Amino acid sequence: MVIGGGMVAERKVEALLAAGARVTVIAPEVTPALAAMSETHEIVHLGRGARPGDLHGAFLAIAATDDEAIQRAVAVEAEGEKVLLNVVDVPHLCTVTFPALHRQGPLTVAVSSSGTSPGLACRLRDDLAQHVGAEYGVLARILGELRGRRPAGSSRREMLTRLLESPILDWLREGRTAEVDSLLVRLGGSDCSLTDLGLQGEASKGGRSGDDDGP
Repeated sequence: MVIGGGMVAERKVEALLAAGARVTVIAPEVTPALAAMSETHEIVHLGRGARPGDLHGAFLAIAATDDEAIQRAVAVEAEGEKVLLNVVDVPHLCTVTFPALHRQGPLTVAVSSSGTSPGLACRLRDDLAQHVGAEYGVLARILGELRGRRPAGSSRREMLTRLLESPILDWLREGRTAEVDSLLVRLGGSDCSLTDLGLQGEASKGGRSGDDDGP
């Protein structure tokens, strides 16, 4: 349940949808993007202000509004309904806070200030993102595929350790797929080339950037 229909609410809704949530937005007016999501039935939009009972049956509520009276009312109801609550920029009313996220494929870097300074969390997230490029996401997928192809044991651990200690990140960053292929076949076997792992296309893209999500 998201209370509010502005840009902050829009960002929260996008993150919730990406996580597979079923989202209801309560706000008299919403952004064009939220209106479009409502028209395509990605979300449910109740075009009114918040009312007592709105949180009944919800798992998570987000109050994305500057109205202090609404914030307090939602906090009281969330406590009574045992609903997790995030009140944007009001840490003392929150029972849950969200980290700033940087995603590269299956790899996620999360930074949290425990609600004290979302801006600082975003700043640190952005600094870290400069060092965690698309090559990290590709390497994570390579390692995951190799883990699935080899039984657990010392030989698999040694193979993965040697990969992590190799220049493979630099090669992926520079698009040097021939060197990556040679290393994978040498350490993993003839069935472990990028093509065999289904990752030739991703590895060839080099250092394409990932997705950032604000808190």
